[in-house]
Amino acid sequence: MSTFTHLFEPLQIRGKRLKNRIMSSGHDTSIPTDNLVNDRLIAYHKARAEGGVGLIVLQVAGVHDSARYTSHVLMATDDACIEGYRQLAETCHAHGTVVLSQIFHPGREIMESSDGLLAVAYSASAVPNERFRVMPRALDQAMIDEIVQGYADAARRLHQAGLDGVEVVASHGYLPAQFINPRVNRRTDGYNGELEQRLRFLREVIAAVRAATSPAFIIGLRISADERDAEGLTEDESLAAVQALQSVLDYVHIVAGTSASLGGAVHIVPPMAIEAAYLAREAGTFKACLSVPLFVTGRINQPQEAELILARGQADVCGMTRALICDPEMPNKTDSGHAEDVRACIACNQACIGHFHRGLPISCIQHPETGREQQFGQLQKAPLRKRIMVAGGGPAGMKAAAVAAARGHEVTLYEASAQLGGQVLLAQLLPRRAEFGGASTNLQREMQLAGVEVVRNTRVDRALVEREQPDLVIVATGAEPYWPAFERAGELQVVDAWQVLRDEVTLGRSVLVVDWRCDWIGPGIAERLVRAGHQVQLAVNGTHCGESLPLYVRDQMAGELHKLGIAITAYARLYGCDDNTVYLQHTASGEPMIFEGIDTLVLCQGHQPVDTLVDELNGLVEVKRIGDCLAPRTAEEAIYEGLKVAWML
Repeated sequence: MSTFTHLFEPLQIRGKRLKNRIMSSGHDTSIPTDNLVNDRLIAYHKARAEGGVGLIVLQVAGVHDSARYTSHVLMATDDACIEGYRQLAETCHAHGTVVLSQIFHPGREIMESSDGLLAVAYSASAVPNERFRVMPRALDQAMIDEIVQGYADAARRLHQAGLDGVEVVASHGYLPAQFINPRVNRRTDGYNGELEQRLRFLREVIAAVRAATSPAFIIGLRISADERDAEGLTEDESLAAVQALQSVLDYVHIVAGTSASLGGAVHIVPPMAIEAAYLAREAGTFKACLSVPLFVTGRINQPQEAELILARGQADVCGMTRALICDPEMPNKTDSGHAEDVRACIACNQACIGHFHRGLPISCIQHPETGREQQFGQLQKAPLRKRIMVAGGGPAGMKAAAVAAARGHEVTLYEASAQLGGQVLLAQLLPRRAEFGGASTNLQREMQLAGVEVVRNTRVDRALVEREQPDLVIVATGAEPYWPAFERAGELQVVDAWQVLRDEVTLGRSVLVVDWRCDWIGPGIAERLVRAGHQVQLAVNGTHCGESLPLYVRDQMAGELHKLGIAITAYARLYGCDDNTVYLQHTASGEPMIFEGIDTLVLCQGHQPVDTLVDELNGLVEVKRIGDCLAPRTAEEAIYEGLKVAWML
């Protein structure tokens, strides 16, 4: 029996029974095709329903043609959408999951169009969006009426499809919030003035949705408790709005942030640098002022965090979206007394929101089966049991070992050092990246549950393979720092990032970090050294710091570096150094960039494969390369390749 008594207490909302207080909140997946629900999206949500989630809120459904904020948004503007939603609802209902859909208009928050042309955006007033550099048109009365009717028509279609309700999206600075916000809404008609006038648009939407559906249909509202922006809605303004609206709502769902600014957008999917369950206080404040159920979403990664929020009476339901992306079985594992087996989300943002921002289908670096349920959804036992040796205990090797053993193979993993984890052990040492270490912890638990034998402090070589006689060797020996060729004279200290993180070197006072990867390593090293008292400059071989990172990780990190006063130079290629000067080259102009008075040069120049074992085993046994020893990339590719190679054995 579960010890999470609050988390697994049922909740009734307008006659619908949530079997637990765990919600998969609305999030874009980039899975739909032709703006419609497809089999792949159904398989994605089916995995979470099978995993035991109580409530699924589907991603936004556009209510009007002007609501197409991305090229792959779901649209509920035509009856053609009904059948897909019906199949999705029936699939999830079969597992006892309540299903809602967000209904949505972004207003001025338009990211892209389907054909590359800039879209015409609309808002309450002609007040520009900072983040996407959009100048919207002010809505006239005829178009307001058309959009309100669009909300009603979308809700009717979703109701007809058998969904249990809708969630009106007024969060993150989208169109309803643009009407509520007095700094954005500068109208001179009946939609602006005191709060009640600024709520007129939302009231019309909610009334139209209710009239188009039925008394049993759930209508909720999502709103940012605080938009975390100087021009955004404040906590007081949002609280006053939902207090005024609660009589026509079945629940209120709070989040944080706004799409309108880089700093506010970080909170759309807060990265690991932001505290877990960080909206608990705001949730408690809102719940104390409301008579309808209060839902909260905001980096609630683990069932223990959700249980505490519920036990304190701060909320009635917890959005645990990334936790469910990382482990769809999280509710069932927790309810059955196996919470220690939950694969905890580390909020890296790489394959969930990171994929969305690149227009790619959602996944998870730790659980690459996510988004690929049709391919990897049901683990198949191997037709023939093999003896498999895995060389290397980093993410690639551990995932391959765990999946191969779960399929029935006899698997032994060998790690040359005393600790498993590979480069994860270094990543977790960077400022505000400690949670990344959870990737190693989770993979080790997967191996343990699958029955993998682990041998530490043992390097695989030809003699060991000859002695053990495996049927297959999976080589996952990783990579090492790459030192590029560059002009070098004098006595300037030159070290690499690994030496810094392992505390193998004593650095001078004035440090230049040169970053080729434009990921989190260079900025992390720079921040670590500044906090240790060094004078640090950062030079990146890209257009900006963190160029290759997921946007919200990059922007949060950029804010921290700015607060620390770290000077950043972009377009910088390493050329050479002498006693106390480092010479860089501007990658666009080719002109020199000279840094004088430098005591230490830190190289963050990427990695090169450690791949000698493959040649050593040539002709002896079948070998498969995966991860960085195949080509240095990220943990996402390493873990995916571990899954893929084990799946094919």
